[in-house]
Amino acid sequence: MEFTNLFRQHLQVIDSYSTARDDYNGNEGIFLDANENPYASASGEALNRYPDPYQWALKAELAKVKGVTVENIFLGNGSDEPIDLLIKLVCEPKESNIVIMPPTYGMYKVCADIQQVFIQQAPLTEAFQIDMDNVFDAVNSATKIIWICSPNNPSGNSLNSQDILQIIKAFPEKLVVVDEAYIDFTSDETFLKRLNDFENLVVLQTFSKAWGMAGLRIGVAYAHSQVIKFLNKIKYPYNINVLTQTKALEALKNEEVKNQYVKDILVDRDWFMKELKLIPSVQKIYPSDANFVLVKFENAKHIFETLTNKKVILRDRSNVALCEGCIRISIGTRAEMQILLKNLAEI
Repeated sequence: MEFTNLFRQHLQVIDSYSTARDDYNGNEGIFLDANENPYASASGEALNRYPDPYQWALKAELAKVKGVTVENIFLGNGSDEPIDLLIKLVCEPKESNIVIMPPTYGMYKVCADIQQVFIQQAPLTEAFQIDMDNVFDAVNSATKIIWICSPNNPSGNSLNSQDILQIIKAFPEKLVVVDEAYIDFTSDETFLKRLNDFENLVVLQTFSKAWGMAGLRIGVAYAHSQVIKFLNKIKYPYNINVLTQTKALEALKNEEVKNQYVKDILVDRDWFMKELKLIPSVQKIYPSDANFVLVKFENAKHIFETLTNKKVILRDRSNVALCEGCIRISIGTRAEMQILLKNLAEI
């Protein structure tokens, strides 16, 4: 791929902000370079120094876990940051477009709208799979990114991997972003294994779901080193704070804990889906490869509002394409799901 043709021209020549830690990245010394408080933090903790702007220690551990190199890793403030930056990197406002496949994660469109980038829609089939005709109709010369969410949000199912592969191969001069936020909950293989095969492939993952660290806001983009280099160039200087880097590093050293969480969630998900079949108002339960289930209800709005009033909070997806009458239900603890089922039976 000719990255110089893909990246916006002015971003290739601008100078990025040079942090104090770009000149010296050691951990020892007398630091008088960054105008920091030399004593401590008002909270009583040692948070008075700026964090590593490129998160090298965390990336080194993550690279071991994921089987990639540190040069292929970008860490962001949630996956939303790399989503936003990827659009900023390759899309010219009021000229370029991105392709999305509704129903899908809403931030692709939100970030594009904010940056005045056009949206081309290639709706999924009624079975929530890729419609290849729709994709080829949607992609044109102004398309810069094709977004694929698998397992998909809000439907919960994995998209056909051969269809994804065909799209990556068919459009080598466009970025194809495979959002794998829920990859830990499916038996499908991650596209990380194909990262070295395709320069146009970007894979998004997150610490928010299986790792249980949504409150820290840390997402990951895996991509060709040239893409990573330019994401680092246009990001905010210290985008991942000290606490987040420290806690994520601790989590990576406890991968077995994450794996047990996943096992427990999958057991409870399958149990919950069986129990849902006994609820008269349930019209359809969609297959799930995620930590949530999409369910079509009779009188979904009434059910959603009644449960909200009882402080049982679900996500109404009725206004999303192909999801009329559907509610998305995250898998909580067994006790929480039993409370939900009890309330559903009473409505």
